[in-house]
Formats: sequence, C-alpha cells, structure tokens
Amino acid sequence: MKIIIGLGNPGRKYERTRHNAGFMAVDELARSLSLDLAKEKAHALIGAGRLGAEQVVLAKPRTYMNESGKAAASLLREFYGSPGDLIVLHDELDLPLGAVRVKIGGGHGGHNGLRSIIEALGAGDFVRVRIGIGRPLPSEDAADYVLSPFLAEERNAAAEAAVRAAETARVILAEGAAKAMNLFNRK
Repeated sequence: MKIIIGLGNPGRKYERTRHNAGFMAVDELARSLSLDLAKEKAHALIGAGRLGAEQVVLAKPRTYMNESGKAAASLLREFYGSPGDLIVLHDELDLPLGAVRVKIGGGHGGHNGLRSIIEALGAGDFVRVRIGIGRPLPSEDAADYVLSPFLAEERNAAAEAAVRAAETARVILAEGAAKAMNLFNRK
C-alpha cells in the first residue's frame, strides 16, 4: 500500500495559497480516481482506493504545515507502512511556478512540512513530488509569500501544475519513481 500525502494548511483562509499546492494536487488525484477525501483518520482527511494493482491512501493533513509529521507518522502506523511507502506532494520555492519534479529522499531544504515529517519519521527516504510556486521578490518575506494566494495571472499555471503533479503520482504508483523522474524532471 502507498500513502500519498498532499501538504498544506487546513481551513478556508489557506485554501488557494501557494503553500497548499500539495492539497491542490491531492484533490486533483482524488478527482481523477473518483475518491472522496471525507473520512477523518490519523490527523488527516483520507480516501482509499486502487490505482491498477496498487492499493492507495490519499491524505490531506488536518494539522498545520509545520506539524505535517504528526499526520504522516499516524498514517504510516494506521496502515502499517514505512517511509518507503510514502509519497509527499508539496510546494517548492526553488522551482519556477508550474514546474513539477520528483525527488527521492533528501533533506527538508527549509520546508517546514518536510522538516516535520522527517523529524516524526526519523528518516527522509520517501518520494517527494515538488510543485514549483516560484520565489518571492527580494523585498518580500518568504513566509508571507507562501501563505498568499496565487495571483489571477498565476492561477492557470498553478492548476496545470496540480494536474501534472497528480499525473506524476500516478506514474510513480504504476511504474516507479525512477520512471517518473525520467518523464517529469526534464527541463
């Protein structure tokens, strides 16, 4: 079984913010798989189903971003998984708006959601689907930037990135992370 977690902050206030790109991608994946993310379990809204032969759980933590590890660890316990069964979809400042890249393992790179997951699991060896949100202007605070909504002219690119991130997760499940890296990490 694979557990796919989209990172974000719960609540209407954060719905369309850059930091919720992971939520947007998991919502898109749930829609494409006809799964409802309505059941609350292990500090997350979840939906379970199949993608081909693979059993999958999609999750959106009900914790704030900096406590994402609480949900990730609970989900792995609940479904008897290990960090290798986890795929995390998250926003990425170091990628241009709309870019989607796959990464296997590594550190948190300053991302508080990843930091929390790595600390809670004691490991960083899980697959990440990085969704580019671009960088703030030098005069802008990064925290304010990630918590701000996408601008009107950015919304189409953000929506397209959510669709690509969902497709990336599907390829990871069906063909493995290495195949997804070959397909999606091209510039």
